[in-house]
Amino acid sequence: MVDYHSAGQHLYGGNAPVPDGDYMAQEDDWDRDLLLDPAWEKQQRKTFAAWCNSHLRKADTQIENIDEDFRDGLKLMLLLEVISGDRLPKPERGKMRVHKINNVNKALNFIASKGVKLVSIGAEEIVDGNTKMTLGMIWTIILRFAIQDISVEETSAKEGLLLWCQRKTAPYKNVNVQNFHISWKDGLAFNALIHRHRPELIEYNNLRKDDPVTNLNNAFEVAEKYLDIPKMLDAEDIVGTLRPDEKAIMTYVSCFYHAFSGAQKAKTAANRICKVLAINQENEHLMEDYEKLASDLLEWIKRTIPWLEDRSPQKTIQEMQQKLEDFRDYRRVHKPPKVQEKCQLEINFNTLQTKLRLSNRPAFMPSEGKMVSDINNRWQHLEQAEKGYEEWLLNEIRRLERLDHLAEKFRQKASIHEAWTEGKETMLKQKDYETATLSDIKALIRKHEAFESDLAAHQDRVEQIAAIAQELNELDYYDLPSVNAWCQKICDQWDVLDSLTHSRRKALEKTEKQLETIDKLHLEYAKRAASFNNWMESAMEDLQDMFIVHTIEEIEGLITAHDQFKSTLPDADKEREAILGIQQEVQRIADFNCIKLSGNNPYTSITPQIINSKWEQVQQLIPKRDHALLDEQSKQQSNEHLRWQFASQANFMGPWIQTKMEEIGRISIEMHGTLEDQLNQLKQYEQSIVDYKPNLDLLEQQHQLIQEALIFDNKHTNYTMEHIRVGWEQLLTTIARTINEVENQILTRDAKGISQEQMQEFRASFNHFDKDHGGALGLEEFKACLISLGYDVENDQQGDAEFNRIMSVVDPNSSGIVTFQAFIDFMSHETTDTDTADQVIASFKVLAGDKNYITAEELRRELPPDQAEYCLARMAPYQGPDAVPGALDYKSFSTALYGESDV
Repeated sequence: MVDYHSAGQHLYGGNAPVPDGDYMAQEDDWDRDLLLDPAWEKQQRKTFAAWCNSHLRKADTQIENIDEDFRDGLKLMLLLEVISGDRLPKPERGKMRVHKINNVNKALNFIASKGVKLVSIGAEEIVDGNTKMTLGMIWTIILRFAIQDISVEETSAKEGLLLWCQRKTAPYKNVNVQNFHISWKDGLAFNALIHRHRPELIEYNNLRKDDPVTNLNNAFEVAEKYLDIPKMLDAEDIVGTLRPDEKAIMTYVSCFYHAFSGAQKAKTAANRICKVLAINQENEHLMEDYEKLASDLLEWIKRTIPWLEDRSPQKTIQEMQQKLEDFRDYRRVHKPPKVQEKCQLEINFNTLQTKLRLSNRPAFMPSEGKMVSDINNRWQHLEQAEKGYEEWLLNEIRRLERLDHLAEKFRQKASIHEAWTEGKETMLKQKDYETATLSDIKALIRKHEAFESDLAAHQDRVEQIAAIAQELNELDYYDLPSVNAWCQKICDQWDVLDSLTHSRRKALEKTEKQLETIDKLHLEYAKRAASFNNWMESAMEDLQDMFIVHTIEEIEGLITAHDQFKSTLPDADKEREAILGIQQEVQRIADFNCIKLSGNNPYTSITPQIINSKWEQVQQLIPKRDHALLDEQSKQQSNEHLRWQFASQANFMGPWIQTKMEEIGRISIEMHGTLEDQLNQLKQYEQSIVDYKPNLDLLEQQHQLIQEALIFDNKHTNYTMEHIRVGWEQLLTTIARTINEVENQILTRDAKGISQEQMQEFRASFNHFDKDHGGALGLEEFKACLISLGYDVENDQQGDAEFNRIMSVVDPNSSGIVTFQAFIDFMSHETTDTDTADQVIASFKVLAGDKNYITAEELRRELPPDQAEYCLARMAPYQGPDAVPGALDYKSFSTALYGESDV
């Protein structure tokens, strides 16, 4: 313990010996002879009074006369409370001498409680205004509270202060600080101290050693104006004294030391706050970026889903094919960038959460509906709508294609039927039987029977026409009014024909008894000609019939059926010749018997010329049908080639994607080398996948050719283009997530100061116990891993408690598994240190000068402008009992930075 009074007793009349080596021991007898020099006393009175006032002003008071103003002990006690920060006993307010002595004794007792021996200084001397004792007491206080704590390289007090001055002024010319008296007379040392710490305040090169008064006044004025150090000495007093007072100079210089030391502490505190605020600002920017990207992606999904869910049908295939082309543009152009945005959004979210964990901030919780899971749900809804829309488009094209085919078939059959019915109604309305001969009546009856056979044969065609019209109605054909009107016309006409046929037959049967037997040959001709004619008409109809097929098997079936039809032609030709032979036999008999025929066969209107003409038409239609079938066969063979081409590429790419997915999973578990090596390896692997993209584009082109050819199935492969696309997107997303995990591990390593060897040890330990290589550890696996790393989590009460504590950190949701990222976060937290809310609060307290609040002026003075404004925008007003106008609460602000509540 240092005896401050004995160190300076020769100055103030004490008689205790000076300890050897005491930093206040006088240097020689010449010093002691000058102790009572009036100039020294004057300098001490002024310096000590200024020093006291520099502290008393904090309590809104000051002293005028150092001898008088401390006599009642009140301001002395207040001074001690200000400079120590402690509360002294309550002073006595009486005016009597005993009250004053008691107050001074309380002050002296407090000084003694701080480890200072007060020798020969009593309360009575202070109350009596003894100048020597008063100055000695103030010097003791200065030593204890302003100089004792100064320490430089294991030296303290005077030696430490002197060493500090020498270090700071060493680079300056004409400055050689060896003591605290004559080394300061020219004023250059004072200016050098200021210039060393605040070079903008002093133009040192303009100072002259031969002008000490100017130098001293310059230093004192700058210190008072800019450093808040009151002027404690006059330049003339220092220059006019052979040897300035050492204690006055030490007191003055200690103020410079504390001013610059406090500035350094404030700078350190400001740097810490800047670091914390910079991290918070960066995280807020990342949060804003995530919110914007998520909002844009959700808005795009919101706009796209209604379009994909629109099922408004079109009337023509061309319009539906335009819709299909628009859908292909969406798949090729509009969706891929959004897939990348979705992947980048997940990467940004994981990176942000990692940074928040590393800086001890609470996890980021996006706005309602903008979580990654929310976006994934909306994306799944989008893909479901996309799949349904494509299926609907293809089904609608098939429907329209079938409608066009049915409509053309309807028009063809209806036209053939109308051609057949032309004139039939007029014929049935004739009353020629009323004036006909018996033979004519017989002929009319036979002719009517032939017509009825023909009518029955055409019944199937009418039913087919009605069935086609019904199917067109069920499939919602766009031109239904004309179809229905035409069908109704045919049905009404058929009913009329049926009614007229029955009426005519009744009339003919009524007169049948009056008729002669009709020529059997004519009758046989008529019947066989009618049947053959129907066969030829059906054949012509079939040869001209439209067809639509989708596979090579279907067209080969049509070719086989056509070949079978052609194989019946020789028999049909024999039937034709037989029918013509009947007509020739009739003519031969007539010629032989000189019978004059009255005209054509009375039983039928089908003449040999008609039969031959239709037979010729059949012969002409057969090559056309052959050509059409061969063209369709060529088309289906081309389609089959497209199927094989797509299937061979898809059957290769599908397993390739699956293999790459498995390799990425294996790489993410069995990584070797540094994290940077692993990251480079993964990025090279990612580039190799990107380089494979032309194969996917080629497959897309082949798929487009298949869709343009209206090929709807492919038996040669189980892979669809949708499977390949989904697999490709999952592959890109998986490699991107794996790269992001390694980047986050690098962030964790660099932020926590973890060495590469530690990271490799963590990975090796984790992989050793990850038996199924699933990227996560079960409870028993994780416990075994902790034991291998030296944690005491054995199966006893203490070990179970420690293990439960660790599990609450790495598995807060009690899922029963521990991921590698959670394991790394835990190990990095166990092995490194981070900023805490208490450290930030302590830093703010330094800037605030130990107050419980801080002002806007102090924030703007100590922090960069942008971060000062950041604090001002978020700090709440201070509500404590010592609050002043404009006071801000830095404690609640600091705890809020770390997600803690201010208790």
